[in-house]
Amino acid sequence: MKEKTGLVLEGGGMRGIFTAGVLDVMMEQGIKLDGAMGVSAGAVFGCNYKSGQIGRSLRYNTRFCADPRYWSLESLVRTGDLFGVKFCYDDIPNRLDPFDAAAYRANPMPFYAVCTNVETGKAIHKRLDQGEGKDMEYFRASASMPVVSRIVEVDGYKLLDGGIVDSIPLLSMERRGYPKNVVILTQPIDYVKKPNSMMPLIRVALRKYPACVKAMEVRHLRYNKQAAYVREQELAGKAFVIRPPQALEIGHTTKDPDELRRVYEIGRTEMEARLDALREFLKTE
Repeated sequence: MKEKTGLVLEGGGMRGIFTAGVLDVMMEQGIKLDGAMGVSAGAVFGCNYKSGQIGRSLRYNTRFCADPRYWSLESLVRTGDLFGVKFCYDDIPNRLDPFDAAAYRANPMPFYAVCTNVETGKAIHKRLDQGEGKDMEYFRASASMPVVSRIVEVDGYKLLDGGIVDSIPLLSMERRGYPKNVVILTQPIDYVKKPNSMMPLIRVALRKYPACVKAMEVRHLRYNKQAAYVREQELAGKAFVIRPPQALEIGHTTKDPDELRRVYEIGRTEMEARLDALREFLKTE
C-alpha cells in the first residue's frame, strides 16, 4: 500500500516567497502530494499549490507590496492590522488577482491551516476545503502576527498566527497519517531561534490571554525542538527538506518588488537543483 505523502510549509512573513518559488517549480513539474499543511505565510501562499495557480503568490505580492492598502503603519494605527484585511482577503482574491476557489475545491488534496487559539495557547489545525468564505478567515488568522494584528474570531474561536505554537507542523502531519513529508523551511539549516525581544509589549497586548503569552515566552524553545525533529526525520529518510542555503535577509514586510523576486528565485533554484532527489524520495516500490 502506497504511503501517503504530505507537504509541510513553514511561515515567516515575506520569507514565504522562497516557498512560493519552490512550489511553482513543483507545480510546473507536475509533482503532486496527498495532503498539505501551512502555517502563516505557508498557508496564505501555499493554498495556491492546491488551486494550481503557478506564479500567483509572486505576482500579487510584487504588484501590491508598495501599496498602502496592502500593508502600512497607517493601517496598523487606524485598524489594529498591519495588513489591510479587506484589501488582502477580499479585494485581491476576489477581484484584483482572483484566487481560483473552484480549482481549489476540485483538488481532492486536503489542505490544513495552522492557527493558535489565544484562549488555550494551543494550536488548531483546520482543514479548509472551500477556498473562500469562512476559509479566508482561517487563512487570515493563521497569518495574523501578534501585536500587529487583531485577534480573528471565527467559529467561536479567538485566533492568531499558527507559528506561535506549531511553526513547523511535521509531527502534526505525521499524526494525520502522512508518514512521508516534503518540508519547506524558510530558515537555513544552522538557524537557531532566540527569545522574542518584544515580550514586554506582547505581555501587555495579550494580557487578557495568559495562555497565549506563555506560548510566546517558550516559542523559541518549541521552534528549535521542531527544527531538530525535522532534521532527525530528514536523516532517517522520512522527510525531504527544502531550505534556503543561507539566511534570506528579508523581513516580514517589504515594499521592494526586486527583493521579493530575489527570494523567489532562490526558492526556484533550490527546487530545480533537487528535482531528481525529490522524485526519488516520492517514488514508490
